[in-house]
Amino acid sequence: MRIHNVHERTLPVPADAVWNMLETLGGPDDRLWPRDRWPAAKLDGALEPGTRGHHSFIRYVIVGAEPGRRVRFRFRDMPGVEGEHGFEVLPAGDGAAVLRHVLDIQARGPFELYWRAMIGRMHDALLEDLLDRAEGRPPRGHDALVRAARAFSRGVRLRA
Repeated sequence: MRIHNVHERTLPVPADAVWNMLETLGGPDDRLWPRDRWPAAKLDGALEPGTRGHHSFIRYVIVGAEPGRRVRFRFRDMPGVEGEHGFEVLPAGDGAAVLRHVLDIQARGPFELYWRAMIGRMHDALLEDLLDRAEGRPPRGHDALVRAARAFSRGVRLRA
């Protein structure tokens, strides 16, 4: 199953300010990831090719970066998933910018079923929480299925 999923928000700040926020992703002073509601994103370095990262059991490596503009991650060590996701920062005029997240993967086998049943809804809720945080909005409520999926996912741990 091919999955192409896009979330974006126009933010009332210049593109360089949005990029500065994005540069903190996965670090100790992360200003973007909604870690108060979701397992924290962790990167082992800066937004540059070769940097590895994860959140919960989702693992990836940075395969492309254009400072100030975009960063792309490729999924790794994830049976049933091939593809990439990433963030783009686009100027939107009048001191505004668009922060966009694009997911483009091929899902197979059990992961396809897991996406349909749980991960897809969680992914959408997490990205909307991230964009709310970028915009400075309070977090929204989640529907019952997302709340149940989040409770279930708390039992999923990364193996060392």
